[in-house]
Amino acid sequence: MLEVEVKYRARLGEVRGRVLALGFSPWGVSEEVDTYFQHPCRDFAATDEALRVRVSGRSAVLTYKGPRVGAGAKTRVEVSTSAEPSVVELLEKLGFAKVAVVKKRREYYEGLGVLVSLDEVEGLGEFVEIEKVVAREEDILGAVEELRRIASLLGLVEEVKETYLELVLKHTANRQ
Repeated sequence: MLEVEVKYRARLGEVRGRVLALGFSPWGVSEEVDTYFQHPCRDFAATDEALRVRVSGRSAVLTYKGPRVGAGAKTRVEVSTSAEPSVVELLEKLGFAKVAVVKKRREYYEGLGVLVSLDEVEGLGEFVEIEKVVAREEDILGAVEELRRIASLLGLVEEVKETYLELVLKHTANRQ
């Protein structure tokens, strides 16, 4: 499966009402801590891959993100599995190094065949992500058009191409 995603800077207070007015249903709210790791033998930055552990409450999800494919949106293979928060220690003992930590408060909404996330990201600001899962690469362009149409309905205009990891690394580098 391929996750197709667009991200926008936004004022969440303004977008929240539009999301509900379009008929989206609230799905949940969570505090998430995403820890990204570097492989001990492969440069994920060079291969455009990512390995992340997302801890929310007492649960964790280990996710591998493959290189981006297609054009026009962030699209990549994503493989996830449930884990215990102790998976962070396990990865470190295996030689994986922590690259960055992204902390956010996320509100999830479902509707119109997509998932919308309203994110308050520590140190970066407020964002809206709209995503859809497709089965084939041939479906990517149609999904991108659909996501951008929904973004337009939500009044979103400032698209952000970088991942949160890329934004955090850039922000950290600028502060040094």
